[in-house]
Amino acid sequence: MNQKGCLCTKNKKKVSLLLVLFASVILLLTYTQSFDFRLHHWYKTATVYFMRTAFELTTTTSPPKTAKPTTMSTTQSKPELQRCSYKYLSPANAEQGRKLLDSITWPETLHLPKPFSQNLTTSASKSMFTIVPQRKGWHLGDKLTVRIQMKDFYGNPKRSGGDFVIAKLQNRQLGAAVVGQVQDHFNGTFTAVFPLLWNGTASVEVMLVHTSESITVLKRLTEEEPDRITFGSDFKSGSVKHVSVCNVCLDPNKAPLCNYTDLNTGEQWFCYKPKTLGCDTRISHFKYGYSQKISKDEEALFQKGINLNAPIMATGNDTIMILPKAGEPNVGSPGSSGYYFNNQWRSLRGPAVRQFNNASVITACLKGKQLHLFGDSTIRQYYLYITKTVPNLQTFDKHSSPQSGPFLAVDYINDIVMTFRCHGPPLRFGYVPVSQLRYVANELDGVTGGPNTVVVIGIWSHFSTFPMEVYYQRIMTIRKAALRLLNRAPDTKIIIRSANMKDLTLFESLTNSDWYSLKRDKLLRAVFRDTGVFLLDAWEMAQAHYLPHNLHPQPEIIKQMIDGVLSYTCPGKGD
Repeated sequence: MNQKGCLCTKNKKKVSLLLVLFASVILLLTYTQSFDFRLHHWYKTATVYFMRTAFELTTTTSPPKTAKPTTMSTTQSKPELQRCSYKYLSPANAEQGRKLLDSITWPETLHLPKPFSQNLTTSASKSMFTIVPQRKGWHLGDKLTVRIQMKDFYGNPKRSGGDFVIAKLQNRQLGAAVVGQVQDHFNGTFTAVFPLLWNGTASVEVMLVHTSESITVLKRLTEEEPDRITFGSDFKSGSVKHVSVCNVCLDPNKAPLCNYTDLNTGEQWFCYKPKTLGCDTRISHFKYGYSQKISKDEEALFQKGINLNAPIMATGNDTIMILPKAGEPNVGSPGSSGYYFNNQWRSLRGPAVRQFNNASVITACLKGKQLHLFGDSTIRQYYLYITKTVPNLQTFDKHSSPQSGPFLAVDYINDIVMTFRCHGPPLRFGYVPVSQLRYVANELDGVTGGPNTVVVIGIWSHFSTFPMEVYYQRIMTIRKAALRLLNRAPDTKIIIRSANMKDLTLFESLTNSDWYSLKRDKLLRAVFRDTGVFLLDAWEMAQAHYLPHNLHPQPEIIKQMIDGVLSYTCPGKGD
């Protein structure tokens, strides 16, 4: 072969190699786009990196071997980003987590109009609801259907879903109310269905909690700024003190990290290491600060009474008459867990709720029992209510934080012990000594259990700014510990309290929105379904009540919740 022919062959080989290389690049790009760990699934801020698909499939459930806080070095040539991946989960639990999170996915919401015009967003005053007529009227045991049409400020019907709407049916004179089950049809319309549970009049009340556009903002904040509430710790050795930033995940490129991952549960927590102090000199935990980036246009989506917690009016009547029904009425519920009548909660699921109206009946129920309360300040309310109502319960000053506990109350004569302890970080409390930080799962593993042991758990509010995976990890560790407790002591009564709605301001919306709470509440119910753990439906009990929503429900509502706890603890007792 001549020189020209050789050169031609070499050129052909080069072209072939280039074609192969080009095809490989195309294939790699296609594979990257279809792979689970996609760029737009990262929750990113300047210091925190969260991954949407954070369930790593691993066959080991062993926690880190070290028994002391460790420093993560950043001296590697190419340090990797610190990821919130939950390696303690088994493959089965990881798959379950994906399915559960997918099952509570909120409808897609539209991007904000550009240029921004509030007139193109959802307006409560322009939206309307209509009671669907029933030819023979409404009778006890029937269902009432209400259609809701969302509109923008121009009065044009919306064509997409994603608004957060609630509804209830009530008769204030009878002290009666029930929450409606609201369905989003993803086209700007909703349906609310109510069971008819009392004779007499019943008025429909519909409220826009958040517009779909405001939920777009709330989603963005979770994705881009999950660390908008910052936490800190004091480090101290002798006269040397230092305050350091802490969180679920921190950027190891910024500074060395102290790793406080819990050895038993795998719960992650990190602090930036002080330059002159060791990781073992940490003495406290507290909420450090708050900041977020939100535009004036976005702020306009959180105006109370306009597009935040704003009433939606009826076209036509908003009241019906519920007539008696011949024969035994069917009072089955289309999803409601209970309702109010005479301002007392009546359960449609689980044991009948009896009234525990004074100290003697509460004492009779709790006699010989241990009542352990774990969680946030909405569970601390139970401890404070019972100790205030039952004077024989003597509280002991354990020189602990008034927010976090631990608290102890004892009635020696009736052999009653009641405790409260807050859950582990993240906690937005002012100051908690590190020596008092406990994870609920670890506390449950220390409970002996038995027929005279009652455990009440409530954990939700402090997780609102984090991606759902962080909350999922926490309640899964609690679920496992609860099942271990029930396995060794099947007669133990375990109650888990759901979230409740609150009075929303701009700040509350951005940090502790009812939309954040609703998503966690749905996940909580899914995780504890069919576990033998009793759900106290604080969400419906607070929403259906005539009193306004509050992060810490008022005493009248707390009383109804305590009645629910004691009715489950002592079926057949009460007034």
